[in-house]
Amino acid sequence: MQYVMDFLHNKVLIISISSWMLAQVIKTIIDVIINKELNAERLIGSGGMPSCHSATVCAMATTSGIVYGMDSFAFAVSCIVAVIVMYDARGVRRETGNQAVLLNHMMDYFQTIETPQKKIEFDQEKLKELIGHTPLQVFVGALLGIAFALIMNRIL
Repeated sequence: MQYVMDFLHNKVLIISISSWMLAQVIKTIIDVIINKELNAERLIGSGGMPSCHSATVCAMATTSGIVYGMDSFAFAVSCIVAVIVMYDARGVRRETGNQAVLLNHMMDYFQTIETPQKKIEFDQEKLKELIGHTPLQVFVGALLGIAFALIMNRIL
């Protein structure tokens, strides 16, 4: 039972997860405003504005710095993890999304072509295109995570 209590009182974890949840809700609201319909997948999906990855890791790093000190191992590790996650969200994962767009267009095109033998069909479902983030989405997510952590650390 003590493990559950320790888990529930872990400020770094609770604030980080809460920051992720807040960013997901904001992302969903922005998506509803833009597309005029609710896409429930946006509540848990990756990609979009703001970056939930950035919000989460920046909230973690900020809270680690406040709770354990700026010279602590926890803060150092949190900062390194934050840099890696944000770099990956903006770089590798964004490129993967761009490639998915191209491959989906190619699959659509090839399915319209009739060959003498038969129509070309794919067993593959469409690839997920919204995976990574633009630099602005990463930056806004980072600011959201830092601001949220600063506010929550004053409240909790």
